[in-house]
Amino acid sequence: MTARTLRRKKQFEVALRQWVEGLSKYAATNDGHWSVKGFIDIYKNVYTISSDTKIVSKILEIHIFPEILKFAETEGYKIVMADHQNYYPDISFVAQDDEALRIAVDFKTTYRKPENAAHCNGFTLGSHGEYFVKRDSTKNIQFPYSTYAGHFCLGIIYTRAFDRAVDDTAVYSIDKIQSIVSVAKDFQFFVQEKWKIASDRSGSGNTANIGSIDYIPDIVAGRGMFADLGETVFDEYWMNYGKIHVIDTVTGKSKPIKKLHAFLKHKGLDSEAIVQRRRRSRGR
Repeated sequence: MTARTLRRKKQFEVALRQWVEGLSKYAATNDGHWSVKGFIDIYKNVYTISSDTKIVSKILEIHIFPEILKFAETEGYKIVMADHQNYYPDISFVAQDDEALRIAVDFKTTYRKPENAAHCNGFTLGSHGEYFVKRDSTKNIQFPYSTYAGHFCLGIIYTRAFDRAVDDTAVYSIDKIQSIVSVAKDFQFFVQEKWKIASDRSGSGNTANIGSIDYIPDIVAGRGMFADLGETVFDEYWMNYGKIHVIDTVTGKSKPIKKLHAFLKHKGLDSEAIVQRRRRSRGR
């Protein structure tokens, strides 16, 4: 990556961080509740929103999208949306004065755990499959992975409203919209490069997705499992996730490496700092 590209990437990151600072006021009322209350039809009936996480996430993305368009225009970028639902990333920012300068931005939405508000439910950070390993591949990705100058998460963490007054089957008239209880509140927006908030665990059961850490202060500050190791170690670990086998000293059988400390040990690197970070991030 050239010095000019690195400089442009940093300028984009700074501008994006400054922009997200104002999103909470845009998305929420003065008391912190989501300003979106439901769907409206031509008869001025308002249908309340389900508290289902996928629905909340998609509507949040739609809600802030006009502001994203303004941001892109102000900063001199055009946006390219993913051609397909399962493509990475959600948005490709392409510089208007240099179409080779591309920055990937993925929306990541999750909620605080009700039993421990310092932790969230976590999210996935994209695949570690073909396009991640073969960086010139166009499978399930808008542009080849290697052509992006940076890979950022635009994150939204919120508190779910479990109030009994929330009824996602109710229908209200438009004049009653103020009485509708929001299904989400207390939004926290953040921007981080995805490698800085990655964990060493898969983000989903049987698919090749990179998982995130779930301790909110570390997410916002970019103190993930690879934060002190660098993006190169992040790339190497996830490119080889489950592919390197070692002999288990207890059973004598071959086992795949799926933990960062084991990967670092295999490479002859110190892993104690990683173990300590994991304990802290889990509140232990």
